[in-house]
Amino acid sequence: MTTPETFRLLNTGPSSAAMNMAIDEAILLSTSQGDVPPTLRFYAWERPSLSLGYFQRTKRDVNLEAIHARGFDWVRRMTGGRAVLHDRELTYSVHVPGQHRFAQVSVVESYRLLSEGLRAGFEALGLHAQIVSLADEEERKRYASAGSAACFDSPSWYELVVDGRKIAGSAQVRAHGGLLQHGALLLDLSAEDLFSVLQFRSEEERSAVQREFAERAVSVRDLTGRIVSYEEAANAFAHGFEVGLNLSLVKETLTKGEQELAEHLYKEKYSTSVWNERR
Repeated sequence: MTTPETFRLLNTGPSSAAMNMAIDEAILLSTSQGDVPPTLRFYAWERPSLSLGYFQRTKRDVNLEAIHARGFDWVRRMTGGRAVLHDRELTYSVHVPGQHRFAQVSVVESYRLLSEGLRAGFEALGLHAQIVSLADEEERKRYASAGSAACFDSPSWYELVVDGRKIAGSAQVRAHGGLLQHGALLLDLSAEDLFSVLQFRSEEERSAVQREFAERAVSVRDLTGRIVSYEEAANAFAHGFEVGLNLSLVKETLTKGEQELAEHLYKEKYSTSVWNERR
């Protein structure tokens, strides 16, 4: 067996939506420049927060009044994909430089590789998750959806499902000379909260898409009947990444440089309307 590759493990806990995205970009910059080793990060959200994919249109896809009325937070990601309501979940991010084996393959292939770590993490929680291929027409038809702005209404290439229902959603970007992939691992789920802050042409459409979503997405609590804590999930997925990807994780904290860079990105980018409402 080959020697495990050393990754830095960060568990940064809860932060605001803007700060979480600022930290992810700060780590990506640090890993890309070789200042820190390849990094796996786990984190949470101070309050329910909607993250929009980089290419999504704010006014078309999001009801900002509903977000403010519910006391939710929101931010635009640097990664693509559709909207995710982050609440009762474990969020992960993987950061590697451009010359790393995870970044030297196609986006689809790197999804497949990293999904092995996620699958092993769900196994550690007692759940048998499958990686969706979408390689043939039958698979694509099975997971096709009405196409809402919500991430979890259908899986993408090599994402995770349990009993045919999506339990993990990820997004990836190649930028700053490196790779960032982050995603939400659902510990519990409220479809009502999510669909209350998305835009639809009518209430009938909202209800119809929400019903379909409920049939396509699932949480750990739905499957196990119990509440899995953030820390239990973090331990399970740390084990999963080690086993599934042959890694050796070393617990560390953000460097001073990363903290300062994250503060700068928070102030100048992720907390600004120029960034969040750019589309």
